[in-house]
Amino acid sequence: MSNSDLTSILLILLLLVGLSQLLGYLFTRLRQPKVVGEILAGIILGPALLGKIRIGPSTFVEITTHHATILNFIYWLGLLLLMFLSGAETRELFTRQERREVSWLALVGTGIPFLVGLALGPWLVTPALAGPSSSRFSLIIILAVAVAVTSVPVISKIFADLKILNTRFARLVLGVAVLEDIVLWAALAIATAMAGKAALNPRDMAYHLFATTAFFVLGLTLLPRAVKRLNKLKMNVFAKHAPVGYALAVLFAYCVVAGLLQVSLVFAAFLAGFAVIHKKRRLFAEALEAIGKVSFGFFIPVYFAMVGLKLDLSKGFSWWMLAAFLVGSCVVKILSVSLAGRMAGFRGLDLMNLSLTTNARGGPGIVLASVAFDAGIISSAFYTTLVLTAILTSQMAGAWLDYVLRKGWPLLRESKGDLSALSSSPVESESKVTVV
Repeated sequence: MSNSDLTSILLILLLLVGLSQLLGYLFTRLRQPKVVGEILAGIILGPALLGKIRIGPSTFVEITTHHATILNFIYWLGLLLLMFLSGAETRELFTRQERREVSWLALVGTGIPFLVGLALGPWLVTPALAGPSSSRFSLIIILAVAVAVTSVPVISKIFADLKILNTRFARLVLGVAVLEDIVLWAALAIATAMAGKAALNPRDMAYHLFATTAFFVLGLTLLPRAVKRLNKLKMNVFAKHAPVGYALAVLFAYCVVAGLLQVSLVFAAFLAGFAVIHKKRRLFAEALEAIGKVSFGFFIPVYFAMVGLKLDLSKGFSWWMLAAFLVGSCVVKILSVSLAGRMAGFRGLDLMNLSLTTNARGGPGIVLASVAFDAGIISSAFYTTLVLTAILTSQMAGAWLDYVLRKGWPLLRESKGDLSALSSSPVESESKVTVV
């Protein structure tokens, strides 16, 4: 690599991280999700706006295209770190008394949108939505997941900013989001595995289903226990003297195994975070905090900025597609969660708070769009639609919760044995969260 090439790469990263952090801070001050500002930074530097300005002999877009290989590595590393840290948040988020409510909200609130997406998919998918892989089966799965998905990172960040992370409302929503995202990531892994196949081979399909399911089950049961025992071995000087390096080694090991099994690396990164944390955060608390600071200070903002960089609103954008998907997916999700909430015993404002909050697609919605687009499953127009839907629904959720708290309304009605359910005002959270 020449000195000029290295200078160009550093300039790109400087602009991406600098503008994403600046706009992220401004959006935080406006009480909006930071991720929106980070994506906007990429849009501003993209081909629709400043990307055509010349920097020396080339435009910014031409420079990024020339160094696409290196930038894509940083992009994917940011994505894997995002999912790794999100997986580290999947500790026990709800009590035994709340399992019935979480079960209803997860099964019905997520199951109905996913099944609706699968059922209507064959009639809804059109050439305008499809990417170069021409995998109709994968596209239907992506559509169903996009309708059902809820954001863990963005919702966690909103709760932390509003200081309601330790309330019953937050426990319920995060418990539901964690459970549904694990299942939906399995569906995404299957969709990406099938991408590129014009005709589905039953044997290949059976293998990918088995590999994904087996990796999912092992990643939630045996592997975390094995990692936990490995952590405690006296001869494991790596974990004791270099916990940051060890935690990253676990992440890379999961990804390597997943790659060999042809399972989604994004899915593997999520399970790696779960394995490292595995209910007890104490052992790697400082290591995860250090990884989180670097990741959310550089790699993840650059990832989201590059997500925005891919959004060419002058070409790959369709107003009718955005309007149709945004309205349709929100209606299905909100009605499904409202029905699930009634079955769980909630009424009135409780249902509105739960449905609008779980409707936030946030980080997972953007990750879903990025992975599906990179796999050639969806078109640039549908990619833009999914990303903008994730941004708009996250803004809706954050603005609504902020409005409810400012009005002094309870997020959930009081439940026996849990006086913290009446979150009529922000509650100081003792938890430290490193999320988007």
